[in-house]
Amino acid sequence: MNEGWFAKPVSIAVGFTGEIRNVSSARQAMIILDHHWPDEGTAKYVEARHSCLDVLHGTKAADIAREAFAAAAREARILVE
Repeated sequence: MNEGWFAKPVSIAVGFTGEIRNVSSARQAMIILDHHWPDEGTAKYVEARHSCLDVLHGTKAADIAREAFAAAAREARILVE
């Protein structure tokens, strides 16, 4: 399975302490989406999850998943810009 490396990491703040994590691949993004996401179920969350899965299955480019993940993180107010 493809790791789906991003050209540039997406920085997010997670958990109660706001720990900064640099998400560098679709696989890492899936872990965050599945286990550490504050606001599951929004349209942008679902789009990011589907985009990451498509990258991992080799049917979508990693940059598309990166943009979807960043948009979902922005919506969830965890994106570090």
